[in-house]
Amino acid sequence: MNKVEGLHHIAVTTANMKEQIEFFTDKLGMELVALYWMHGVENTWHGFLRLNDESSIAFVCNPDIEKIPVRMGETHAGNPGANCARGAMQHLALRVKNHKELLAMRDRLRSKGVPVMGPMDHGFCASIYFAGPENLALELSYSEAPIDSRAWVDPEVQALAGISDEELARYKQSSDYTDQDGEVPQPSLNGPGPHMTGYPAESMYETILSIPDEVIWESSENQPPVEVVD
Repeated sequence: MNKVEGLHHIAVTTANMKEQIEFFTDKLGMELVALYWMHGVENTWHGFLRLNDESSIAFVCNPDIEKIPVRMGETHAGNPGANCARGAMQHLALRVKNHKELLAMRDRLRSKGVPVMGPMDHGFCASIYFAGPENLALELSYSEAPIDSRAWVDPEVQALAGISDEELARYKQSSDYTDQDGEVPQPSLNGPGPHMTGYPAESMYETILSIPDEVIWESSENQPPVEVVD
């Protein structure tokens, strides 16, 4: 059974936290709900912009991000149809309620000087497209009904992806698994993974993953930076 219920947050790196906050609050009308030192990460800030009570867009900022070269078609797509490196975010699509609100957001963006393409009718959703700061490729969409996989899985593309009919049937339903109440131990770090990367040394990853789960839980930073007194 699928226990993944939706988006909690997506994290996007930025070299200019204020510019991103300004864009998403002014151009899109979103609200800043958190801005704090990122837990467990040296010299790095987190900024959270509210989508709803359970979902956010998060930005990650530190002084070293500005030093990383931007290469269009490699590090960034720049538009919803262009290439970027595998595993990177190609574009970000945010949801609105219906066509009226899609047009209202197009008006808001255009009135604030942001060029917008669309709407386009994709069948299972309708979308508009525009740019955000630092070459973000952005989309606003709505759907009037859930996607019907019987209509929207193209046999030609299925074949190009190397997916058999048996595999497709398995992919269309969540895999069975019996919950084990959090008692499954950490697998071998020499196993298939995938594994987190980008640590200064491989030994750091091994050290972090060797810390007992209960120690990580008990030592977590969980207090907000400002005490709220009602």
